[in-house]
Amino acid sequence: MDCFLILIALVTFVYLGYLWVKKQYRFFKDNGIPYQEPTFPLGNAWGLGYKRPLTYFLQEAYNAFKGKHVIGGIYLFTTPAFLATNLDFIKQVLVKDFQYFHDRGIFVNEKDDPLSGNLFALSGQRWKTIRNKLSPTFTSGKMKLMHSTIIAVAKEFQGYLEPIAQEKKEVEIKDILARFTTDVIGTCAFGIDCNSLKQPDTEFRRIGKMVFEFGSLDFLKQFLVTIFQDLSVKLGVTVTKPEVSEFFMRLLKETTEYREKNNIKRNDFLSLLLQIKNTGKLEGDDTDLGKMTFEELAAQTFLFFIAGFETSSSTMTFALYELAQNQDIQDRAREEIHRILEKYNGEYTYEACMELKYIDQVIQETLRKYPVTDTLIREAVQDYKIPNYEFVIKKKSKVLISSYAIHRDPEIYPNPDKFDPDRFTEDNIKARHPYAWLPFGEGPRICVGMRFGMMQTRVGLANFLSKYRVRTSPKTPIPIVLAPNTAVLTAQGGMWLQVEKV
Repeated sequence: MDCFLILIALVTFVYLGYLWVKKQYRFFKDNGIPYQEPTFPLGNAWGLGYKRPLTYFLQEAYNAFKGKHVIGGIYLFTTPAFLATNLDFIKQVLVKDFQYFHDRGIFVNEKDDPLSGNLFALSGQRWKTIRNKLSPTFTSGKMKLMHSTIIAVAKEFQGYLEPIAQEKKEVEIKDILARFTTDVIGTCAFGIDCNSLKQPDTEFRRIGKMVFEFGSLDFLKQFLVTIFQDLSVKLGVTVTKPEVSEFFMRLLKETTEYREKNNIKRNDFLSLLLQIKNTGKLEGDDTDLGKMTFEELAAQTFLFFIAGFETSSSTMTFALYELAQNQDIQDRAREEIHRILEKYNGEYTYEACMELKYIDQVIQETLRKYPVTDTLIREAVQDYKIPNYEFVIKKKSKVLISSYAIHRDPEIYPNPDKFDPDRFTEDNIKARHPYAWLPFGEGPRICVGMRFGMMQTRVGLANFLSKYRVRTSPKTPIPIVLAPNTAVLTAQGGMWLQVEKV
């Protein structure tokens, strides 16, 4: 009898769950909003992490809605979300009406998962407070202080490539570039010599890889924290892998204690955060930023690490992939590097790197075709009526902006599959809508580390191209197929290219 009652209760629970999901899936139809048909029970996120990237689906949805509607509807699991397709409306969301959309709606559990409380994920006043503390650490002056550190790692990078180029080897370039950026970030963030270029299996590199691995358990957790965010916090759900969290918390505790005990100061990110943690100010600046807890410091340093090494290495990977197929563009970029280096006596000074305008165009065009963070997410913090549109976006609803789809819109970028850095001359930039290029986001929540990311990528490409040429090989993926199980835009199967001396 007891088993029968349990079975009845289970069947009833499943049936009620089914009815609830079906009700959710009527949201857009009931409100007269065009939408993409969901697949039970995961909505339009059915292939996320397994069959195909959400990137492709959002591009298809964008193309279906564009020109007909300001927004369209999609389902993230069982949650209705809006896909923005109009650049003027996107400007409203990111800037003009930012007070309605200042959150990303990403899961944060600072109590049980301190590293989740980073600037990228935080909401409301917590985000504003941390943003105000971090912004002064990413000024051009602070970037200039870190530049020499990046150059030192870049010289080791050049040396590592020498024997590879001598033999004209075919290599998986993404892994090499990720080891380079890991060494850069390890030095600039923690003042630690990771040495992953020479020793690819170092703990730093292993943990860095682990952050971006997305398995079945991660998929289930993402489902839970997306649908039941408040409940997940109460249940103590964590999204940072335990081994990753333990490594970074231990590393930062040991490093900060050693520096504070021995009064060690360095030109790195951690040193700046320690100043804020202990005094609430940066040296040479009387602005009171407010002190920072150790957990807050750890979360922001963790973000600096994971965002800094993966995004820049992916951007350089895609840039070299395109340059391998466009030797004329590669030669033009190399000519600029040699010309600027000659002007500065062969030294990669900060000023020299800032003059690499064509290299910047190459990077900008790379980020157009391959925006590493390909989707921007904003969450309404109060009800919002869309201008010139009858529908109201309810509080807690998410608005998605597919930078990947916008960047490949032929009405914005003619012949979008063509790699053409001249799209980013000053005149061509001015001729386009200012919100047609969004690899770093825009508005108050624009990526705070954009300057550092551009600087690291610029230095890496300049050091590579000044001495080495890159070509396609039989294993080069042409065309690229995006990997379905990564947190950032990545080529499936890696990126194989041939490297040779100039």
